[in-house]
Amino acid sequence: MNLSDTERSVLAGETGTRGDQMAMEIVAEAARMLGADRLVEVSSSHIDGCLYHGDSGVLFCEKLAEQGARVKVPSTTNVGALNLLKGNQVHLPPEQRKMAYRLMVAHDKMGCIPSWTCAPYQAGARPALGQQVAWGESNAVAFTNTVLGARTNRYGDFLDIACAISARAPYYGLHKPENRVAELLLDVSDLPRALLREDAFFPVLGSMIGRLAGESICVVDGMPSGARDDQLKAMCAGAASTGAVALIHVAGITPEAPDAATALGGNAPKETITVTRDMVIAARDRLSLTEPGPIDCVALGSPHFSNDECRKLLTLAGGEKFAVPVYVCTGRHTMAALEADAADAALRDLGVEFVVDTCVVVTPILPAEPGVMMTNSAKFAHYATGNTGYAPVFGSLTDCVRSARAGRVIRDQGIWG
Repeated sequence: MNLSDTERSVLAGETGTRGDQMAMEIVAEAARMLGADRLVEVSSSHIDGCLYHGDSGVLFCEKLAEQGARVKVPSTTNVGALNLLKGNQVHLPPEQRKMAYRLMVAHDKMGCIPSWTCAPYQAGARPALGQQVAWGESNAVAFTNTVLGARTNRYGDFLDIACAISARAPYYGLHKPENRVAELLLDVSDLPRALLREDAFFPVLGSMIGRLAGESICVVDGMPSGARDDQLKAMCAGAASTGAVALIHVAGITPEAPDAATALGGNAPKETITVTRDMVIAARDRLSLTEPGPIDCVALGSPHFSNDECRKLLTLAGGEKFAVPVYVCTGRHTMAALEADAADAALRDLGVEFVVDTCVVVTPILPAEPGVMMTNSAKFAHYATGNTGYAPVFGSLTDCVRSARAGRVIRDQGIWG
């Protein structure tokens, strides 16, 4: 590979600490394995590897920290396995709890920003158009590429922190402009305009994109302008969960895609799919793994619920208490905004249980006896059964509120046209 003098100096141990050298070794070797001919300097990172999956990840990060490694670029942390603000919320055995905590501490020691959120782009970390970054967490990667127009691949555990320490990433994949060209065209222009603006449509669209696109890059044509961050967040999360999606061009919304032709690089699409209402309904129904009936809980916030989403929940609830627990997973930045005017207390009075720093699908928080979980998140619906044993039922946020009051599934079919 073509390495700069600085990169060679760090690799040789002539500059920086042994931790810096170790991180550069990992990034350079990853680049070689991926066929990259050089490294690219990155301006930020989001670290997915702070969620406890076993002792090896803890020992790896502690070794980096002990050997003097510190991140060289602003590096936010993804969710951990613990709610550090409510220690008894997570039902991990004592030894695993200790190791999960050590992993979070190790990232703090290396200078990471302790955001503990899967939606860092709503906590102030918003790379600019064209910036090269090294982000982990699938939805954050998709949002960064799709909505912000920054450039990153899907960086996983160990490599993400190495990129943050070295301020380098392998120059391959979506870092290169020629690899960001769409090949698949999804045309949604025949769908009702009201449906295209409906919040619940976006996670369903995302789940369709993931299954249809897989690893290829698509452009969605026919979406109206004005989509909100929370809607695009839900779409990106759905696509990144059901497929290996890291970039979606939404014509007129994605900075690189003022229109479909630009996203396609002036080429004809290799495949065009006209999305019909029946396809949308089928994708929506695929997110539910049980028939409508009694529910045991509602889970919201994958990705983490924003301040706007929490306040919409409060408005929709209308002061009526929930019959089943409503778990709202969110970040510290959102909790601070809610606490500023006691909106958090108003939600708790209704029966909301806040889950901060983590979420109910990545660590044991829900009651051990599996049941039925209702959610408005395609990502929760996709992972719920495998990670928690709960059977998901998908619905809009309004559906979730009505169902939480009644203790059973209530759906408004009218929003689907």
